[in-house]
Amino acid sequence: MSFGGPQWPQEPQQQGQQGWGGPPQGQPPGPPQGQPGPYGQQPGPYGPQPGPYGQQPGPHGQQQPPQPPWQQQPDPAAAGTPDWGALADASAAGGRRRRRLMIAGGVLATVAVGALVATAVVVTNKKNDEAKNGGPTPAPTATATASPTPEPTFSSVAPPPPPDPKDYITDPKKDTAPLTAEGLFPGKKLTMAGRPYQKGATSSTTKCASVTQGALGSVLNRHGCERVIRATYVKDGVAVTVGVAVFPAEKAALAAKKEADGGIAPLAGSGVPGFCRATVCLRRSNSLGRYAYFTQAGFLNGAKVTTADKPVFQASDDLGTFVFNQIYARGKAQAKAAASAPPR
Repeated sequence: MSFGGPQWPQEPQQQGQQGWGGPPQGQPPGPPQGQPGPYGQQPGPYGPQPGPYGQQPGPHGQQQPPQPPWQQQPDPAAAGTPDWGALADASAAGGRRRRRLMIAGGVLATVAVGALVATAVVVTNKKNDEAKNGGPTPAPTATATASPTPEPTFSSVAPPPPPDPKDYITDPKKDTAPLTAEGLFPGKKLTMAGRPYQKGATSSTTKCASVTQGALGSVLNRHGCERVIRATYVKDGVAVTVGVAVFPAEKAALAAKKEADGGIAPLAGSGVPGFCRATVCLRRSNSLGRYAYFTQAGFLNGAKVTTADKPVFQASDDLGTFVFNQIYARGKAQAKAAASAPPR
């Protein structure tokens, strides 16, 4: 198989063809006519005849030196078979040309796609830059209705302050939550600063003077008392009854506290015997909003209370603080409910 392109054999010279001019430079003349050539060639009647290996005469009828069989080019036409090496070379050359064309086409397509992508990137980056930098707002389409962007508005009126719990325990129009003995004195006992008190009997009445001692009844009636709610607590032989009187206004409750004379009647029952009868007991009064509250504390055994009896004073303070907290909690709960209610 040839590697320098197809090698086609020379056409044989026609017998009797004469050359032009003398022998080529540097080549010795062939043997004279009529003389036997190399390898036993015999001259024919019309010039040299081909040698034993089929060599042809030279330009002047001279015989070329014979070639060995392994160097001679086969004649495809004489052999009757195609030159497969030449055909393979031609096919390889055609394949190379096709690959070059395909590579060139691929490069052109890549360049075109790259140009389109670069253009898209440039356009996209441009739009992004405008969006980031607050670029122009796109014009509305034919089906859209352009409208100005609403400007934020701020109210010059300050929001109202949160409701004050005291307002709801001062004004009867706001103080509308249910009021019961169990609501003011829940549970079976209470604990103040680690000191437990067991709850006894409770009561509620609209006849305010009926649950008082001395002149306190007349004071409550004079200032328009609407209801008195009582409860008794005991601890270590000391009993305390606390009574909460409800008035139509804060002014009336303050007046009843200042004018208080006598005291709230002790409440026995529910395991608590009678106390503070025909003896000396500790009586106190206070008010918060439209509520005035009174306490009476003494020994269950009927002993007189003196200034040295600290347990009695401590019990009176604890129950007074407890009632104060309960009344304030009532106002706080109503204020919270009003703040969370939807506007009317």
